[in-house]
Amino acid sequence: MVVQTPSRLYSIEEYLLQEEAAEYRSEYRDGEIVPMTGASINHNQIIVNLIIALGMALREQNYHVYTSDLRLWLPRHREYTYPDILIIKDQPVFQEGRTDTVLNPTIIFEILSKSTSSRDRGDKFTYYRSIPEFQEYILIDQYQTHVEQFSKTAEGKWLFSESDDEDGYLTLASVNIAIPHRQIYQRVTLENQPE
Repeated sequence: MVVQTPSRLYSIEEYLLQEEAAEYRSEYRDGEIVPMTGASINHNQIIVNLIIALGMALREQNYHVYTSDLRLWLPRHREYTYPDILIIKDQPVFQEGRTDTVLNPTIIFEILSKSTSSRDRGDKFTYYRSIPEFQEYILIDQYQTHVEQFSKTAEGKWLFSESDDEDGYLTLASVNIAIPHRQIYQRVTLENQPE
């Protein structure tokens, strides 16, 4: 008979202390510390493309774009995570006593990888929906042109849309901008394209 030893659970304070000294980032999932995987060149290029496009499109609006170095706290689910891109309206609301952990994103982007796509589509989206300010969730495939979008209606329902159209646009209703798919995937080598 094999006896499984339960993994150690960490307090929030232990996690935050470890994270401050760590050479790599980890997520916190209700007591469990989970190291984050490294990102591919496609993942990084898509983030760069989006940061440039979003920064230009939102420069006259009261929205701020942040990358995955900014931690998000989801108190209802006792989870710390690092979304790939956050857009926050007005000013960030920080977790009490912190200046590196926010609570109030309006839009969250995740770049899908083979190792994270099911979690990004599942638990993470469930947890993100506990944020009152949260309006749109964008999932970008890094292997082929494919954009998934979840948008919150005025009634609090979530609508899903997706596109594989290379000439399509990602329209963010909550901030009233559109970004061409070609701009999102600029300089990205997709699996269905020759190198």
